[in-house]
Order: sequence, then structure tokens, then C-alpha cells
Amino acid sequence: MSNDTVRVVEISKPGGPDVLVPTTRTIDPPAHGEVQIAVAYAGVNRPDALQRAGLYDPPKGASDLPGLEASGVIQAIGEGVTGLSVGDQVCALLPGGGYAERVNTPAAHCLPVPEGMGLKEAACLPETFFTVWSNVFMRGGLKAGERFLVHGGSSGIGTTAIQLAKVFGARVFVTAGSAEKCQACVDLGAERAINYREEDFVDVMRKEDGANLILDMVGGGYIPLNLKALADDGRLVQIAFLQGPKVELNFVQMMTRRLTLTGSTLRPQSDLAKARIADELRAHVWPLLSSGQVAPVMDQEFALEDAASAHARMESSAHIGKIVLKV
Repeated sequence: MSNDTVRVVEISKPGGPDVLVPTTRTIDPPAHGEVQIAVAYAGVNRPDALQRAGLYDPPKGASDLPGLEASGVIQAIGEGVTGLSVGDQVCALLPGGGYAERVNTPAAHCLPVPEGMGLKEAACLPETFFTVWSNVFMRGGLKAGERFLVHGGSSGIGTTAIQLAKVFGARVFVTAGSAEKCQACVDLGAERAINYREEDFVDVMRKEDGANLILDMVGGGYIPLNLKALADDGRLVQIAFLQGPKVELNFVQMMTRRLTLTGSTLRPQSDLAKARIADELRAHVWPLLSSGQVAPVMDQEFALEDAASAHARMESSAHIGKIVLKV
């Protein structure tokens, strides 16, 4: 196999996990401002499954291969790149293309593998930590002492949000769907884990005077419930819609209780915006990872060629924490 031919997993057509097919492709050298990474591990995330199903098109110019985060060793450096060298171990946020032996990505979206951490764990950092930091802290403005509710607490996003919110002094509440998942969230630092199959999170939060900030990826029927669960002057940050994006709302309460409704998706943002998030992570979060105060929660590892099984596990919602592909 020549240097520019690599193993990949591509989406053969929109559909279920079985449309993920191993094959080979050629890869171009890194462009200006980019590096090429020899991938060790790729993270598996919900947007990958949405793209596979034909519901989430890659941004213009991005690879059509799934995979929004990876770890590995820098193989080549494009023009204009400073501060990185061939042989450096990094993890990176990707515009796509992570399900491959090698991938090109902007150098500004790479971060060093934290001290004492392996490449497997590092592959789980970019997508979730960029998402949580930008939405919970930059957009949501979470402060020490505030009551913070995270839906899907045992997911990759949830386990990251619990730890970061806790270490920065917030009171963390979560929802999860089983006793095991609830316990995992408490073990990570959640003050209260609400089993949504048995309890009403609105009642729980109202008894606490409401949440100052809610991070939600469920959407649908949760949206009006979230508004009820917020404290006055509370903020709802929406990052996904597992139950759909459309719902009927009475916006009067937004005015009378001074609520803020916001949200974002990471992938369509500009390279500059993502670079700014990377800079904040490097300053505020990477020292916490190097010191062991915060760590990714690992679920299961699959071979690159077995990406379909990884997607099936993620969509079963049986996992706690992050799923990775070993390349």
C-alpha cells in the first residue's frame, strides 16, 4: 500500500450502522495551516450517526468520511504552521474524516495529549470538551455556586459536563435512565442524579429553586419542561434534538421570568471560532486533565473496521462515557 493510500470507513449510503463500509482511499498532503495526523484512535459521536443516517451533511470542503475527533502522531505539516512538529502526539477536533488511518485538520484545532494520558483517552477529548466548554462556560456562563442540570448525564457530553462544572464550583444535577447510570454520575461529582424513568426532574429542580443553567440534547417534549425547571433569569443551552426540534411553546414565561434560550452546534462554526475554543481549553482545562482532576470516561473500544458495531452500541444508549475506534 503506497504512502498516500489509507484504510478508511465510509458511508456507502444513508441508513443504519450496516452502511458503514471499510475501504481504502488516497489522501492529499496537508494544505496551508493544516497538519496531517497518523490516527491512533478516533472518537465515535452522535453527529457521526446523524451523518450516517443522511441527516447531517458535512460542511463545504470537509471530508465526507465520518469522525469529528482523533488522536495520533503528526505525520506532515502544511505551510504556515508553527508550534507543531512531525512526531508530536496530539488530539484534534476534525471537520470530518476521522474514521481513517490519516486525516488532515487545521493545526489550530490540535491540542497536545495531556501529561500522563494515553492516545486512547486523548481521542475522547476534542468533540466533547470543545462542545461542553463552548456551550456551558463560554455561551452559558456557568459560575461557581450555580445550580446546573445536565440531561443525558452518562453520555460522553454528560460525563464531561459533570466533571468540569464540579471542578469550577457549580452544583451539578443530572438526569439518566438507570440506577447504574445515575450512580456513575454521582461518582463523577453530581450532587443529585435523577432517574427520569422514576422521577420528574421538574419537581426535583423546583424544590431546589430551579436550575440556573440547563444543558440539553434531548429537545422535543423536554423543551417546555426545561423552561419550568429553570430558575428566574435561568439559561437553557440546546446542543441536540434526540426527540426532535419542533415543539409548541408559550414564550410569555421567557419574558416574565427573564429566561435565556440559546444553543449551538460545533461543526459548522468557523475555523477561527474553533481555534478560540482550543485556546481557552489549553489555558483553563488542559492543566486539569494533566493533573488528573478531570478525565474522560471510557466505555468501549472497537476496531476501525468494526465501526458498525460501535454505532450500534452508541445508538442502544447502553454505553456510559465514550466509544472509540482503534486504527
